Amino acid sequence: MTQYLEFEKPLAEIEGKAEELRALARANAEMDMADEAAALDAKAEALLRDLYKDLTAWRKCQVARHPDRPHCRDYIDALFTEFTPLAGDRNFADDHAIMGGLARLDDRPVMVIGQEKGSDTKSRIRRNFGMARPEGYRKAVRLMELANKFGLPVVTLVDTPGAYPGKGAEERGQSEAIARSTEKCLQIGVPLVSVIIGEGGSGGAVALATADRVAMLEHSVYSVITPEGCASILWKDAEKMREAAAAMRLTAQELKKLGVADRVIDEPLGGAHRDRAGSIAAVGSALKAMLGEMDGKTPAALIKARREKFLAMGSKGLAA
Repeated sequence: MTQYLEFEKPLAEIEGKAEELRALARANAEMDMADEAAALDAKAEALLRDLYKDLTAWRKCQVARHPDRPHCRDYIDALFTEFTPLAGDRNFADDHAIMGGLARLDDRPVMVIGQEKGSDTKSRIRRNFGMARPEGYRKAVRLMELANKFGLPVVTLVDTPGAYPGKGAEERGQSEAIARSTEKCLQIGVPLVSVIIGEGGSGGAVALATADRVAMLEHSVYSVITPEGCASILWKDAEKMREAAAAMRLTAQELKKLGVADRVIDEPLGGAHRDRAGSIAAVGSALKAMLGEMDGKTPAALIKARREKFLAMGSKGLAA
């Protein structure tokens, strides 16, 4: 069953009426509702195009958080073969918010690491809604070190509201773990490519996305804080999240102009959740292209270029 966002309510009414007509036709073979349903379908598609032709930053946040949007597990299952999950940080525990392991992408051995939000209530609780604790980032560091040891490219799939801010996480060194993961991204001498598939929240995202190439899905977002958090701090009113989202320049299009994102991956009309297979295939093509750009580069050249990229960040697009 399609889940509609707040701004999609008019669309829900039209598509609901079309489905009602089809249900009536199925129940009564003598009723021919095909033309009426087709007319409503055409009206719904026109409205969908109108809604998505120029989404505001806040609406893009809503689309990026859509519960039916493909998550890390979906991309791994569809794009990678021979996936062998690796668990634990060899110190405290295994954090299920971050999953990773050895796999093949188009028969190319890689290490894939990503944040998984979960797809239902049980899995979301188990995955902590994609908010990793320190052991999750220490697991990511361990997997990156393993990839570096065996010369395997690293692919990261980022989708998190941010690192988990709980008391236990802070006691176990959350900020240090994020910093170590970010540092490891800069140190490894193998290609590192990243895709923001939904939310890229704060240091929790940067810890996996300090990459040679960073791609963002068309309706994904990447920011230092959520719009609600920003509004609460600046205006003491979380309901001003729309103004905050616009000011933060967190969309893929804005970040491409600023040089934070290297490419924007087109999504199907209505968002990735309306054509999951098409969206996943587009991400797969982008990953292969970005890895191809790294072919033939020495470890020293990769590390040097990656460091220079991030040192220069912020100088591009400031006048825009």
